Amino acid sequence: MAMSADHRTGLRPSTRVVSLGRPPHEDDAAVNPPITLSSTYVGTGAVASGSRGYGRYSNPTWDPFEEALADLEGAQVPGLLYGSGLAAIASALDLVAPGGTVVMPAHTYQGALLGAQETAATGRFDLVTVDIADTRQVVEALTEAQRATADLEHPRPVMLWLESPTNPMLEVADMPALIEAAHSRDAFVVADNTFATPLLQRPLSVGADVVVHSVTKYLAGHSDVVLGACVPATAEVRDLLLHHRSIQGAIAGPFEAWLGLRGLRTLALRVERSCANAQILADRLAEHPAVTAIRYPGLPDDPGHRVAAAQMDGFGAIISIDLGSAAAADRLVEQCRLWTPATSLGGVESLLERRRRHTAEPESVPEGLVRLSVGIEDVEDLWDDLTAGLAAAGS
Repeated sequence: MAMSADHRTGLRPSTRVVSLGRPPHEDDAAVNPPITLSSTYVGTGAVASGSRGYGRYSNPTWDPFEEALADLEGAQVPGLLYGSGLAAIASALDLVAPGGTVVMPAHTYQGALLGAQETAATGRFDLVTVDIADTRQVVEALTEAQRATADLEHPRPVMLWLESPTNPMLEVADMPALIEAAHSRDAFVVADNTFATPLLQRPLSVGADVVVHSVTKYLAGHSDVVLGACVPATAEVRDLLLHHRSIQGAIAGPFEAWLGLRGLRTLALRVERSCANAQILADRLAEHPAVTAIRYPGLPDDPGHRVAAAQMDGFGAIISIDLGSAAAADRLVEQCRLWTPATSLGGVESLLERRRRHTAEPESVPEGLVRLSVGIEDVEDLWDDLTAGLAAAGS
């Protein structure tokens, strides 16, 4: 028989990532959900709400992942899977009122920031960027946005876009305080939870309206699939997102959805190991003479440590270090042999890159900043490779 929902809610997250989205426990049933390859579905008459109808509206292969992620985030309605993280971001941004205002971290993921900037340039909405770790500055921006949009007759005149920790500067937002301030000013809150994953942080539990993920990163976890997801807090918002996904065609392929769910099974193990490795490496990097600055919320003297410790169940597996110049950073990246020089993050393998090699990265990101995505390898091997690279960087 199938595991009951009441029984499942009593399980810890590290168990739920393994057990969610499974077929019922019946004799000779498959342990894993199958892949459904169909572009259309049998039906007559009007396509009612909830009907599969066509492959752009629904696919049975999406359902287990969408239900599992919603459970992990603490949502009461299923999530929505997209063809990429940016597709999910675009869908969430579309929720703000035409002529409204989006308040976004200055150091948010560059794809989200660039997408918001280009959309704002069309006049669709106004964009205000803030230091998301400066609660007073964010509240002031929300207050001004509320004044500027007072005449809009729309349920979402202002959107606060949260990302915490931020990419790549690892600033930490006081999420409960900012969400409360946003709602008191008629603002809708979207939180990008890619870095933390629902194992370390659950923004819906402190009032966020939608959570966004690049499933490509930690959730899938193996650098072999491109996917995104939105997890709304209400059925009303889910219907709006579903309509946008269906009409814009930002859908996931069934193979990608299946791979995403397979990757989710080991999320707890991967996050636990990566976070443990990151803490050890951050402690050592903080003392290394070639490192001029470091950001990692797990360091006691990091500016975001206190807030992160209060609202997260761990500090994540991303470290940012500044080597003082682009040349030094490039030497580090070129010298490393175990660490892979590549963009993206959250896979089992450790990656590093100088972020300003991307022309769209904000100028406020230091030229010498290297973002480290810490994987699950032996930490001493990772450290040996880093120290060899840092020796070259300092020469």
